[in-house]
Amino acid sequence: MIVPRLIERKRDGGRLEAGEIRELVIAFSEGKVPDYQMAAFLMAVYYRGLERSETNALMDAMLGSGKRLDLSRLSKPRVDKHSTGGVGDKTSLILAPLIASLDVAVPMMSGRGLGYTGGTLDKLESIPGFRTSLSLKEAERQVEEIGCAMIGQTEEIVPADRKLYALRDATATVEAIPLIASSIMSKKISESLTGLVLDIKRGSGSFMPELDQEIALANAMIELGAAHDCPVVALVTAMDRPLGYACGNALEVAESIETLKGAGPPDLAEVTLALGSEMLILAGVAKSKKDACAMMIDAMTSGRALRKFHEIVRAQGGDDSVIDKPNRLPHAPHKAYFLAPGAGVIQRIESREIGYGVIALGGGRRNMEDSIDPSVGFVITAKPGIRVSKGDALAMIHARTEADLKLGESVLEKAIVIGDGKPSPLPLVSHRITSNGIEAL
Repeated sequence: MIVPRLIERKRDGGRLEAGEIRELVIAFSEGKVPDYQMAAFLMAVYYRGLERSETNALMDAMLGSGKRLDLSRLSKPRVDKHSTGGVGDKTSLILAPLIASLDVAVPMMSGRGLGYTGGTLDKLESIPGFRTSLSLKEAERQVEEIGCAMIGQTEEIVPADRKLYALRDATATVEAIPLIASSIMSKKISESLTGLVLDIKRGSGSFMPELDQEIALANAMIELGAAHDCPVVALVTAMDRPLGYACGNALEVAESIETLKGAGPPDLAEVTLALGSEMLILAGVAKSKKDACAMMIDAMTSGRALRKFHEIVRAQGGDDSVIDKPNRLPHAPHKAYFLAPGAGVIQRIESREIGYGVIALGGGRRNMEDSIDPSVGFVITAKPGIRVSKGDALAMIHARTEADLKLGESVLEKAIVIGDGKPSPLPLVSHRITSNGIEAL
């Protein structure tokens, strides 16, 4: 294998054979192909794309680079959910314990912040002591014993994707359908799933703002799942404004806890129930969305979902007292309200600006080596369509320093747009995509 020749062929729009892709990926995972060559390959794919057979080969190569969770001995269904990434998107934190409390195994493998979006692992690790780097055997045992593990990739599980994931983030090659689809599905297929629900983000705050791109991504992942006997359902959900109120790691954990009690923001609850319904139907424990919603609401109001979250946090070394006392989560030393600079109607809240704002405050990464401060971020109670008066509190800034409060204020001044017109935000859940086609909701 001569790596520059492969890069050159893909750069010029040529096709690679499955064996060539497999050899390239395995060599990269073993450290035999340097980052700069793989970065060039990723950029070539970003501009030229991959054919379906190449995407399949890339996913299979990543899947074959490591071991898989062996959950075949479990008698219960095994279902996971994955989001393409958003700002304020904490549905995974809620759905894992919620669905596991309803006798469905949820082996949830997640990632860290990517680009301007937050990462489930970073959010979980804001819980003191919470360990996301479980070994394969530890994860298998935990899913068998309590029905859920919330983990990241280790050297055992799809190690090639783990390296590629970090390199994509550092080289601005995130927004490519073949790379996103193969990355997500390599992790999900490694979990021995009997079903998968995808949350495809739509709008200005998504990686791919155009609906046709989002549908193409969903279809690519549905096809990859079908090739491995894993049925996949995708919902297209809004990311033209942050989901819920909280944006920032510990802040989102606290909001997730409130939602597990049945008291979260209405938009977050609606998206969570929509995704959870699909998970329960795929698992075969609910026959309809109405039945599934009733089951989830009962699990939250009865305390069953919250008890399951206690179990998960304890099992993974975390301090589960934060569930009953969220003020024990990391908290920023400086806080300030952001006040409406004028009267009018909230036209939009730019998710990307908010996401990059969290990074600027220290709550995300500019490069792979950065550490993060889990306490910082924003709690934005304003929503598009709300009429406000000058001086109304629209958000709370959580920052490390007084100077960062000013920085947060400048972010919100740009992100929260007030005007006189009637805004037209996207519907929270707009499309359902399966192997049978696309349904507008």
